[in-house]
Amino acid sequence: MTSTYPRARAILAANVRALRAAKGWSQEDLALESGLHRTFVAHVEREVRNISIDNIERLAVALGVTVGELLSAH
Repeated sequence: MTSTYPRARAILAANVRALRAAKGWSQEDLALESGLHRTFVAHVEREVRNISIDNIERLAVALGVTVGELLSAH
């Protein structure tokens, strides 16, 4: 699939990194807040993990945004 649009994983990764940084959180902090493992968070941020919608929701709740905001290209 060739596209000029950013891939969903890239958008998600960028948004997670930006929102986490805005809160001053480490990956460990986000992992604790979301109930996920730190290496899982790192994999999401590096775009190497195919994340489930349930875990996207966990990250969104921890970061205080909607799932839609987490997946929205800015």
